[in-house]
Amino acid sequence: MEIPKILGGEPVRKKPFPSWPIFDEKERELLLKVLESGRWGVGGKLQEEFENKFAEFQDAKYALLCSSGTTALKIALKAMGISPGDEVIVPSYTFIGTATAVLDLNANIVYADICPETYTIDVENLKNKITEKTKVVIPVHFAGRPADMDAVKEFAEQHNLMVLEDAAQAHGAEWRNRRVGALGDAGAFSFQSSKNITAGEGGAVTTDDDEIASIAWSLRNVGRPRGGPWYEHRLFGWNYRITEWQAAILLAQLERAPKLMEKRDSSARYLDKLLGEVDGVEPLKSDPRITRHAYHLYVFRYDPSQFNGLDKELFIQSLREEGIPCNSGYRPLYSYTFLPKSKPLPNTEKAAYIEAIWIPQPVLLAEKEDLEDVIIAIKKIKKYSKKIKEECKTFSAR
Repeated sequence: MEIPKILGGEPVRKKPFPSWPIFDEKERELLLKVLESGRWGVGGKLQEEFENKFAEFQDAKYALLCSSGTTALKIALKAMGISPGDEVIVPSYTFIGTATAVLDLNANIVYADICPETYTIDVENLKNKITEKTKVVIPVHFAGRPADMDAVKEFAEQHNLMVLEDAAQAHGAEWRNRRVGALGDAGAFSFQSSKNITAGEGGAVTTDDDEIASIAWSLRNVGRPRGGPWYEHRLFGWNYRITEWQAAILLAQLERAPKLMEKRDSSARYLDKLLGEVDGVEPLKSDPRITRHAYHLYVFRYDPSQFNGLDKELFIQSLREEGIPCNSGYRPLYSYTFLPKSKPLPNTEKAAYIEAIWIPQPVLLAEKEDLEDVIIAIKKIKKYSKKIKEECKTFSAR
């Protein structure tokens, strides 16, 4: 077997994986339509068209476009009645926007640990987090994998809590054959550059609740009532609208999404099979109730003890040098100086610092022979792991 690149050998891959975003003449056609319409923002028709189509795509009654996934969370929380001093439970292993959306409303964050085999919120851990101030729980559909919505909803009903799904990474994901986003009281999606449906930036609130939808519409539009006078403002809201340019791109992206979903799913299943060939690496646990994983990320667990104690960061450095895109993922929310502190949560610590390896979704758009390079690189690193540990220095892969 060849010597790893990190030790002076040749990399497994010199050819890049597929680039992202994907676009074609459909985006150009719709962007030109916007240009020639003269309606580049308010008053355009493509935003409403996308909202209707995306709501149907996610099995929701309503979808309301806004400026980002973080603002979607903030809008949804306020539409759900969150007030200063209320408590919102969030998993400690998630994107920082899940937390800052809560803090922006002067509400308080309560951290929950994650399940060690899925990296989604651990409902058992929630039982010690409830107080009389708890109002909302936010399950995060991490990497496009639905959280255990049966357990979350049962817990919420027992404690009279509302459920806001952070579905920023979960376009098209399904729990028990229903797509996420309106399984709880509301959901929040992102269309940021890396997302499986993207317009560079953007977000959406989804819900089946008429009142939440009405309030959310107003909040993202400076508090204006829907159908009311332009300079009437009944709520304290924000200008979190998007443009027709973004809506145009999103319409084209949505049309392409089902085919790409199938490709990612097929590739992920193949990678699952390949990882089974090597002790010390394994995919996250499967769950038959997940009838569609969106695979915004392909995430696997790394066991340093099977690689002669090679730490996670040096494993990532070695894998990258073989031409395999990957990164170390989130650090715990409570580790940020500007967020509330917490005692270390064991499963979050393990995922963040020891075992979680992220591969970005464009890799899953490659062909089988390209995916095989991932396992070839891992085998290479494992064979030379002792020497890599002795001779190489770790750099931060975050």
